[in-house]
Amino acid sequence: MIRLPAFDYYAPRTITESVDLLAAHPGAMLLAGGTDLVPNMKRRQQTPPALVSLAGVAELKHRSFGGTHGFGAGLTLSEILRDDAVRRECGALYEAAAQVATPHLRAMGTLGGNLCLDTRCNYYDQSYEWRKAIDFCMKKDGERCWVALSSPTCLAVSSTDTAPALIALGAHVVLVSAAGTRTLSLADLYANDGMQYLTRRSDEILTRVDLPDQAGWRSTYWKLRRRGSFDFPVLGVAAAVKLSADGTIEDARIVLGAVASRPLVSERASRALLGGPLSDEAIARAADLAFAIAKPMDNTDFALVWRKRVTRDFVAYALRQLRGDDMRAVRRQLTRRSLAGLHY
Repeated sequence: MIRLPAFDYYAPRTITESVDLLAAHPGAMLLAGGTDLVPNMKRRQQTPPALVSLAGVAELKHRSFGGTHGFGAGLTLSEILRDDAVRRECGALYEAAAQVATPHLRAMGTLGGNLCLDTRCNYYDQSYEWRKAIDFCMKKDGERCWVALSSPTCLAVSSTDTAPALIALGAHVVLVSAAGTRTLSLADLYANDGMQYLTRRSDEILTRVDLPDQAGWRSTYWKLRRRGSFDFPVLGVAAAVKLSADGTIEDARIVLGAVASRPLVSERASRALLGGPLSDEAIARAADLAFAIAKPMDNTDFALVWRKRVTRDFVAYALRQLRGDDMRAVRRQLTRRSLAGLHY
């Protein structure tokens, strides 16, 4: 049995109490669902002296709809999936949340927790004894990145599913600390560094995710993984388009996940779609441009060359779905499951 290290535990009831505890206990970490942090602590990847639990903070469960949408960061993924408005208006978020892990983990894991998910790597996500045998790695206790020995930075990969989807939907997040509140684009929450992958400060809590009005938008999320459930993504593609009455694309966003230490927004691919319909030619051009920025490393499942090559295919699948093509058979073939009739 792998046991947790010793730590102090705090259970505040409000956001104010939570940020005051973070300010008073340097090195403390936030505990939401615990589906990522607790296993990491057992493997001694993270050893905080104190945990500040957010489970009892009711403010983090609030939701608002009507034009703009607001999601409390403490909502579980299952709670998000049970909301009909998410299914109708925020397709990418629904599909991303539905493909996270298993029903048991979705019932525990929170939206904020998935957005702040630790980066992953074959050399990092191992037991303490395994990591010690290779003299550890740069991300924890070591000095070099075993993925690329000459790399000056850690190349652990971003494995959040909901972040690419919410970036494609134009999300902003609210961060609260004892010093005040700040709002930033969700894309700006991430840095392309496997160790310092979040711009959230250690004394801040991600309290809310806000989406602009989704009227006129269509969105989707496609995920590549070895098994039909449970696995982290080795590629995620989120796409969103805003269509005019005649089918012309007025705005578009294409975001790649699991190919770098942060979600990657393909600005060129998004711009290439503007001003015309979702024709086969436009889809192929956007897929080529998104493919160009995908630079997966040999630190997760499957061969990295193949992972890069299928980026083009997955972008095309996503855009064909947004065009209205029936992609259910393709999705079932790739994932061995349907997104319909999920057990939340």
